[in-house]
Amino acid sequence: MSAPVVVGVDGSAPSLEAVDLAAREARLRGRGLKVVHAFVWPMMHAPFGPGPSPLGPAEGGPRDLVGRTVAEAVERARSAEPEVEVTHAVVTGEPLTVLEAQSREAALVVVGSRGLGGFVGLLAGSTAVHLATHSRCPVLVVREQPRPARRVLVGVDGSPAGDAAVEFAFAEAALRGAPLTALHAWTLWNASLPALQDESMPYTNPPGELEDSEERLVAEALSGRGERYPGVTVEHKVVRGGAREALIEASRDAGLLVLGARGRGGFAGLLLGSVSQALLHHAHCPVAVVRGSGVRW
Repeated sequence: MSAPVVVGVDGSAPSLEAVDLAAREARLRGRGLKVVHAFVWPMMHAPFGPGPSPLGPAEGGPRDLVGRTVAEAVERARSAEPEVEVTHAVVTGEPLTVLEAQSREAALVVVGSRGLGGFVGLLAGSTAVHLATHSRCPVLVVREQPRPARRVLVGVDGSPAGDAAVEFAFAEAALRGAPLTALHAWTLWNASLPALQDESMPYTNPPGELEDSEERLVAEALSGRGERYPGVTVEHKVVRGGAREALIEASRDAGLLVLGARGRGGFAGLLLGSVSQALLHHAHCPVAVVRGSGVRW
């Protein structure tokens, strides 16, 4: 059986929005959808002392609540995409450990940007880095209300790791029947070598050479994809400025933003520090983070 799309749920509104998008991704791929809930007693805030539990009887309240949470998510998925086969699993364990394990047999893992219970603070600090860095498949984080009909936006940096993100973005654009925008942002401090001979003296380069070099970088990164995805219309955008600001602004009219897990120049250390926090917290569309070669989707 082909690898399913996996969606992490906890009953929160963002996780239910993630179910909608995950169901659509499963339909586009012709794959099944697996709804997963990570069950951890402390994260359910279940009282351990005597007295009534706000979640119901001590012998079954929390698990009953989990059952209702998962059933709601399954029903929502089936209503959104009736033709998709939906399965579910309640797995005992810490959420990120559970999702990482699920990613080993998944085509895509989808999560909401905020949640309750097992997925609370999913994008805070090291948690996002852990999931995006160690997942065996791309991770799709749902931000704001998904806009499926809009274009796919991919950050291009010319790195080997970024090549997987470009391939994923082309595949997504083809599945969605959407145009693709490939955006590369550069500054004097991340311009590709050897065009930049002396970072402290950029004018040692002939006029326009840096811009031409960055244009070539994008062309090379996209080379060959047109033959494999002939129906995808591609727009190249090369801008001088910070990658974070450029991608956040460009995401305003995108249906999906695709980024590599590691990169060069403007996207170096993408999942570390302020750049990743800005993109994961402030992008105006869902964000897919793709690791390097060898990761399937």
